[in-house]
Amino acid sequence: MKRIAIVGLVAVLLPAAAAMAQSRKQVPYWVSISAREALLRTGPGTHYPASWKYVRPGLPLRVVQVHEDWRRVEDPEGERGWIKAILLSEQRTAIVVGEVGSLHAKPDSGARISWRVAPGVVGKIGHCGSGWCEFDVKGRSGYIETRHLWGVAEDEAVD
Repeated sequence: MKRIAIVGLVAVLLPAAAAMAQSRKQVPYWVSISAREALLRTGPGTHYPASWKYVRPGLPLRVVQVHEDWRRVEDPEGERGWIKAILLSEQRTAIVVGEVGSLHAKPDSGARISWRVAPGVVGKIGHCGSGWCEFDVKGRSGYIETRHLWGVAEDEAVD
């Protein structure tokens, strides 16, 4: 019985700790949706109406404002609103934008192309630097130029 109580307590405290860590970050910063469904609201509270419902875990968002346990975010389409911090993750993801992108074996435009990714594809990003990011889409990975991604700044370094 003690073990169940401890596991339950950890399950409650971990998301709260992640939300507290987010609140100390300098805005703007990047997050991703961690929930199966997340409502974008017109204000920072459940009494504000929802303007959008996200059903895409992993979708990258840019946090532009913090208010208690709510985050004002911008999505890849430029839509802005408020989401409860507990529905967000610090897992860095990005979405392919513009034209079809190429995942290269190395961070070099002359390197062998391992995969191609269509606009709208979301993946996890790893190390980024010098205009390139490691990009993983369900185990298929490679390097992509940051200009093909929304979720990381072109000149940003990510470790």
